[in-house]
Amino acid sequence: MTRDHLDVTPAPDAPPNSQTLEWHEGDMPYSQEFGDHFYCREDGRLECGHVFLGGNGLPERWRTAGTFKIGELGFGTGLNFCETWRQWKAASVDGANLHFVSFERFPMRSGDIDRALSHWPEIDAERQALCAAWPDAPSGRIDLDLADGIRLTVVCGAAFDEIPGFSAIFDAWYLDGFAPRRNPDMWSQDLMRLVFGKTGEGGTFATYAAAGFVRRNLQGAGFTVERRPGFGSKREMLCGVKSTSRVAE
Repeated sequence: MTRDHLDVTPAPDAPPNSQTLEWHEGDMPYSQEFGDHFYCREDGRLECGHVFLGGNGLPERWRTAGTFKIGELGFGTGLNFCETWRQWKAASVDGANLHFVSFERFPMRSGDIDRALSHWPEIDAERQALCAAWPDAPSGRIDLDLADGIRLTVVCGAAFDEIPGFSAIFDAWYLDGFAPRRNPDMWSQDLMRLVFGKTGEGGTFATYAAAGFVRRNLQGAGFTVERRPGFGSKREMLCGVKSTSRVAE
């Protein structure tokens, strides 16, 4: 879920217990409760490639056999998943599998996912397959075995509550909650510590966010953090690595 950086709606005092969608410009979903769009207006799909795949060294890291595990905070419309799946098909090798796990408090309905993702013809095949398999009333733990060696798991609930009980150790993370000033709990040091604990040695993260407190919380959790040029009008983004042999900045 990426953001409209120009929006001035006040941030919620506490995490909301529901989410109401508005639609801007026809197919751009906007959360009333969080006061934010789900992705940048410039091009959410290209932002995904620049920030989340590029920031995690993907697709280059997929060129070996075995299972690669991606964790995500905020499934939203499934845009990051579908773009990742599209690139996986072009880059993965024989014997490789991808397990994409996303933690999402407010899962969207299939019709809303379809409406949002129809903006990008580049991911038509992935959109159609995702929407066909998506449950009518998404809740609990959603497990979908899809084509191309892809497994999708969406854990519905607050990330802070759900991550500790999930057994996987991840190779890469997409940190994609609503903007930090809209949803500060999603960027807290306590949550970043949970993410760090579920990351394998040499595992990575990437995020569009570059706020100072986000960077400090990631460093405080144990990650080595790097600033990189952001996507479009966003000046900076953050990415980093878990390495017990290095001291966090």
